[in-house]
Amino acid sequence: MKKSLGALTPAMPLPVWVIGSYGGDGAPCLMTAAWCGVCCSEPPCVAVAVRNSRLTHANIAARGAFTVNISSERYAAETDYCGLVSGRDTDKFAATGLTAVGSELVDAPYIEEFPLVLECSVQKTVELGSHTLFIGRVVDAKADTAVLGENGMPDMARVKPLACSPADRNYYAVGRLLGGTYSLGRGLTGKKTDDNNKERG
Repeated sequence: MKKSLGALTPAMPLPVWVIGSYGGDGAPCLMTAAWCGVCCSEPPCVAVAVRNSRLTHANIAARGAFTVNISSERYAAETDYCGLVSGRDTDKFAATGLTAVGSELVDAPYIEEFPLVLECSVQKTVELGSHTLFIGRVVDAKADTAVLGENGMPDMARVKPLACSPADRNYYAVGRLLGGTYSLGRGLTGKKTDDNNKERG
């Protein structure tokens, strides 16, 4: 028996990203976001929804670029702080001790200390209401070598990313490994799956 909760968005878990952008004065700015995710593989694109009143909204609209900075458990407090104060009156890099690095590929800064970064150029904007959805094409993904697995790609156990639960407004660490994608459910269908399929959706 399910209980109706109304027209809400308690989907879980959500990623925790810190969005990097430049202000009109060229100052680097950060904003924590959870309304975000991967939305296309060819070309590689991600989307982030930003409230119209936020400084980051104006920054991305003006510069046509942003970075996605994927945090880790080590920087949970710094990540949360970037969503608590406004860049209009606070230098979040100075306050957190994080280091701004100017991207050479897009007009936006990224965070040196975070293990995984996506540099994005805006491909499309969609006005939704309280938020604007910025769809960014990933120009490059950068990762610390320490978080790369044997296949040369980021290893979740090494990145230790944060997850967000909007229903209880808490951060969570990623849990235990359950099994491989496109393999865990094979026993249910009895059918051979496509090993070449690398994505969901």
